Amino acid sequence: MRIATWNVNSVNARLERVLEWFESAAPDVAVLQEIKCLDEKFPTEAFERLGYNVAVHGQKTYNGVAMLSKFPLEDVRRGLPFLHDDEVDEQARYIEAVIAAPTPLRMVGIYLPNGNPIGTEKFAYKLAWMKRLHAHAQGLLALEEPLVIAGDYNVIPEAEDVANPEAWLGDALFQPESRAAFRALKNLGFTDAYMQADGAPGGYTFWDYQAGAWPRNLGIRIDHLLLSPQAADHLAGVVIHRDERDKEKPSDHVPVVAELSL
Repeated sequence: MRIATWNVNSVNARLERVLEWFESAAPDVAVLQEIKCLDEKFPTEAFERLGYNVAVHGQKTYNGVAMLSKFPLEDVRRGLPFLHDDEVDEQARYIEAVIAAPTPLRMVGIYLPNGNPIGTEKFAYKLAWMKRLHAHAQGLLALEEPLVIAGDYNVIPEAEDVANPEAWLGDALFQPESRAAFRALKNLGFTDAYMQADGAPGGYTFWDYQAGAWPRNLGIRIDHLLLSPQAADHLAGVVIHRDERDKEKPSDHVPVVAELSL
């Protein structure tokens, strides 16, 4: 089973490019981030024509996540649970479903908050969101089933995951608090698919549009797939589709695809 994550940076603005990639790469399951549209504006029919079942948790202009699967989607959840029932989150950043494949898989797609600038409520929101994700993921692990939490985590885990660490020292993606929260999430029992399958420095998934980041390969690794033990046992490989960044009007992220022998 090929499982993909891709921050498409507006699905409708890049629809032709995205559909081209889906036809070529043919992932069995994919989660998209930053779709930047309401549910009814998502190009559902275009993906259905390619054989995908579609679930969307959208938002106008900003954020938004979607899940596409060649297998039926069951028990779809839109939105990350809160630690207290009286809280409300207006940002569409979380989607979860059971992939009803011959070996069922619980799939989660996330678009973790950016958090910039640090020292503001945006950074506090990022850390609070990560705390909520930690609590929910802990509960999902207790189910002892194949589970993948994939998406744009907006966290650079280690210095090896950034071409120029000094340039990111003041950025929320590379703060000690962000990295510690990501490490704590992993320490619940998750495997970082890329690090397990490859782990070589330079496995970047994002290159900024500014300052010649792409031609100079000034990238960062922030798009991750975390696997429960029951999924990690089946990990066969990970491919970062770098070529997508070099195409016309690309997203600033590229797809990452993990293969599981499920």
